[in-house]
Amino acid sequence: MGIVIQKFGGTSLSTPQQRERVCQAIQRERHKGNSVVVVVSAMGRADEPYATDTLINLLKRDNLNPSRRELDMLMSCGEVISGVVLTNKLQSHGEQAVFLNGLQAGIKTNSNHGDARIVAIDTRLIKKYLAEDYVVVVAGFQGISEEGEITTLGRGGSDVTAAALGVALGADVIDIYTDVEGIMTADPRIVKNARLLDAVTYNEICQLAREGAKVIHPRAVEIAMESNIPLRVRSTFSDSTGTLVGNYGEFNGESVQIRRDRLITGITQMPDITQIRVDIKGEAGLPLRVFKAMALAEISVDFITVTREVVIFTVLKEVADRAREILENLGLSVVTEPDCAKVAIVGAAITGIPGVMAKVVEALTLNGIEILQSGDSYTNIWCLVKRDQMEQAVKALHDKFDLGNQEGGEF
Repeated sequence: MGIVIQKFGGTSLSTPQQRERVCQAIQRERHKGNSVVVVVSAMGRADEPYATDTLINLLKRDNLNPSRRELDMLMSCGEVISGVVLTNKLQSHGEQAVFLNGLQAGIKTNSNHGDARIVAIDTRLIKKYLAEDYVVVVAGFQGISEEGEITTLGRGGSDVTAAALGVALGADVIDIYTDVEGIMTADPRIVKNARLLDAVTYNEICQLAREGAKVIHPRAVEIAMESNIPLRVRSTFSDSTGTLVGNYGEFNGESVQIRRDRLITGITQMPDITQIRVDIKGEAGLPLRVFKAMALAEISVDFITVTREVVIFTVLKEVADRAREILENLGLSVVTEPDCAKVAIVGAAITGIPGVMAKVVEALTLNGIEILQSGDSYTNIWCLVKRDQMEQAVKALHDKFDLGNQEGGEF
């Protein structure tokens, strides 16, 4: 048999009962004869004792701007605690299990504290333990730089660890376990008839993740896609196979082909956005000044529109005041629209299909939702709306494209 990578998020590991479910999922693969590498996140979510946000807040009580190096050293502790606790649990079940932190697992990164990139993985120690029939538990979200410094990979970094290990070890499949059944056509907390997708393409899930779906990190999908290793997004709390991500997959001798003729895969949303409008009055050099100023301040901009009269873009809520202050200090006329949200339809087949935008506008207009800004790519159409209309917009688009229907999403 082969190698299976299993990644478990913080909610899957936060209580003894949930860790018992995790052990069952690991043993299920072991009983199939597979070698198993488990990647763990820190236990729990914000305000829980060992969660990443709790550790960050511990430092910020004394210093609102802790050094990124020391912050990385502290944040990496959450996954170490989680990994040791799970390893101990597996051992109590009679499993040979060993825990490795990022350094021991050979995960080498660049030196960008807080958002490092994996540059190489030395798999020798992991392979040694697999050859001795151990379950290898690895701390996600962390690595070691060339200078020997502990680094972390940014939000969702444990997904990236799992994908990179999957590629480095030539795994058969990478299972991302979470607290939802898989990839849905919309957020089920907003859309009651959101439907589980059996299979999606790498490209579709990348776009869904980038546009606000928080089930998997898009960088993890890109890493798996490069080596064509299938991903499965599954629930820790059920035996469902969840959603297959890939082009083709081979499971239990049955070939699974991903549909490519589905028009719309899903609807996503991203709240807490501020729109910024800068009056440039036809001055050719002003757009460059605007975007250079944002770049120098390390403020990420999105949803960009440039005309002869105005530059429009969006930023995250937490940096909006700083962005406005920087632009006003340049003597520019700035208008902000706070409390916005982006909703998007995602579908690999929308390119060249007439009438898709017409349906989007019709769905939102008939529901009294004002479109503040819009944009598109070959797989997405985005609309900026007011935050208090976001959920209504998601429901309207989900209904308009009939995504609650098993055969929905066709035009």
